[in-house]
Parts: sequence; C-alpha cells; structure tokens
Amino acid sequence: MEARLRPRGSNQGGMRQFNERVVLQAIRLHGTCPKAEIARLTGLTAQTVQLIIGRLEADDLVHRLAPVRGKVGQPSVPMALNPDGAFSIGVKIGRRSADMLLVDFTGQVRERLALSYLFPDPLKLFGDIDAGLRQLRKSLKPALRKRLHGIGVAAPLSLGGWKVLLGITPELAQEWNDIDMRERIASLGAAQGLPVEFVKDTAAACVAELVAGRGRSMRSFLYLFVDTFIGGGLVLDSHLFGGLNGNAGAVGSLPMGLSTSTGVPPEQLLNVGSLWSLEALYTKAGVDADAWVDARALDAPWLASTHAWLERGCPAIALAINSAACLLDLGGVIIDGSFGRELLAALVSGVERALDLYNWEGAARPRVLAGTIGSDARAMGGALLPLYANFAPDRDLFLKVDP
Repeated sequence: MEARLRPRGSNQGGMRQFNERVVLQAIRLHGTCPKAEIARLTGLTAQTVQLIIGRLEADDLVHRLAPVRGKVGQPSVPMALNPDGAFSIGVKIGRRSADMLLVDFTGQVRERLALSYLFPDPLKLFGDIDAGLRQLRKSLKPALRKRLHGIGVAAPLSLGGWKVLLGITPELAQEWNDIDMRERIASLGAAQGLPVEFVKDTAAACVAELVAGRGRSMRSFLYLFVDTFIGGGLVLDSHLFGGLNGNAGAVGSLPMGLSTSTGVPPEQLLNVGSLWSLEALYTKAGVDADAWVDARALDAPWLASTHAWLERGCPAIALAINSAACLLDLGGVIIDGSFGRELLAALVSGVERALDLYNWEGAARPRVLAGTIGSDARAMGGALLPLYANFAPDRDLFLKVDP
C-alpha cells in the first residue's frame, strides 16, 4: 500500500492555516513535489493546493525548482521548501559540553558554536549562552533575522544529579538543583524577543531521529543515546511520549539486578553503559580519555579498555531492551550517541549478540538499529521544536509517513 501523510488536509472552510501546514509537511517528508503530487498526498483539491502554494510562495516559505519535462504533456514544476524561509536555534546543555546550532527551514545547520568544560559553572555557562545567541542571530542577514522563530533547549532534567559519580562538589550540585533552567533560558530568549521551548536532552535527540532519521519509518520505538550518561526517549504511535514528568525513556535509571536485604540498591544502567565509565577506563590505562570520538577507540592502545566497556555495557543495554520490549511491544530500538560511528557499530553488534541469550518466548524481539544523527542530535532536536511549533500541522509532535 502506498504511503499516506497523516493527518490529511480538509477542503472545508476555516482550515486555511492547518492546510498550509499540511502542504509544508508533505513537502518536508516527501521531498520536492509538483502540485498534483501534493494534492494526491494530502487529499486536498488541485484548486486548494494551487491557492495554498501561492500564499506560501508569497511568504517565501516555498519556491519553484526547474521544470521537469516528461515524454508527454506539460512539464511539471517541483515545489521545495525555501531554506531561508524560517530559522531556529537549538541549544544543548550537557555535563561535559554545550552546543548551539542555527538551523534553517530545511533542517540544515547554518552556524555552529561549541563549549567544552569538565562540569558547567552556572554563571559562566548562561553568560556564554547569552553571547552565543547574540552571535548566531547576528550571523543572519538583517532581512532574515525576523524569520528566526525561537530557541529550543535540550538539557538533562537533573544536571546536579549523580554528583558522586561525576566527582563534583555538593555545593555545585546543589547550585544546579536550585536553578530553574527553563526560566533562565527563557529570560535570555525574551531579551532578544524569541520564545523558548524546553525538552529533556535525550528526548530532543529522539525527536531528531524521529523527524530526520530512521524513526520516520517506525511507528513505535525506544531510543537510546549514549553520552556522559546513557538516556533515552520513547515514541509511541508516531508521537514522542513524555510521560507525566517529561521523563519517559529514562533508561539510565533502570536497575541492573534485584534489590536485596543488604540495603544496597543494584547499580543503574548509567553506571555501566555511559561514556563516563569508558573515560574512566581510558584514564586508568593512561591513554587519551577522549578517544571515543573517533576510530581510535577500536585501535591500540585503547582497544583493551573499549572491549572491557563493551563486555559490561552491551549485556546491560540488552537487559534494558528486553525489559522494555516485554512491556511496550516495540517496533524497534534505535541506539545513537556522541561517539564515533565505529564505536557505535561495535556497540550495536555487541547488543545484538547479548539479545541472542534471552528467552523471547511470549515477546517480540525488536530490531536494533544504529542512529543516523550522532552528536548533533540533542541540539538538532531542540532546534526542531520551534519550527514544528510554527509550521507543522500537529503541535503535539511529530508526524511521519504511515506505511
């Protein structure tokens, strides 16, 4: 059966803005399309599509490409999103680094800023973010600055948590616990007249994969992102599911065993499946602790430490996947991270082997796939929030093509 866009447009009155967004979404998901194809995809009449395209062209949101001539009839004119039609800024705040991306209407990164630190100092970090926002805005031509629609911030819900693992002082951890990060970032955005959207960092990465990666072809999946701490996101029936507290998919907190009468709780997945533990192994071996960013992780002298991390981390991640699959009946699992693609491939392969050891009777084993976005996923997901808020037909995020 051919793909269909959901939701479909309506030819009834009073639906102008919704129908415009449906047309934009059709072009975004299917690529360049002539008007006749847009009408077929959306269920709108050819006349309605003609009127909508005229308005979108007038607003500089779409533009015409060169006509495509067929064997018979008039040439078709493909319509495409105008990259300069709208912009947004994505901000990722992490425990080791912060990233800021200026993203255009087609989702391409126009400008990039990055900060590195052992652990962020709040006063300095917010000052750097303020300066970065101003710099990214100035990078746009004056005529395009009015097309900047907002800021999407991706950050951990508890930046001051797990202070013992990270080796930070109780005072610094408490300082972060006392900060309302949404309010602080919103005030920075307000100073430049920009609204701010906020989402958990790994949920933002999940959004990026859902909209621009493998998630487009999967209705329900668990998403795992490996960084300083491993975390995740959950997509159910083509929508990001946040849960009561916006923390659905918090796989890092999953216990790795049963509690006992000793009173010592079992360790969590983030203890063995996160990059901080791999960094610790590299440091103990006396080698560069940042080698996970590229192919060095699978070469000497890092290989022994990498294998040790995979031997513990892959079974732990497989346990989390098995538990989630039994509860949620998933279509698949997508694993990504801020590390190099070579290490990602090794991790996915190791998880698949670990999943072979489970009894799947009574449950469907999900496919495990490597993510496609990589280290930009969290900031990219943040940047998509304002664009979808202003131009997608479903404010509740995030539509895909139905098979």
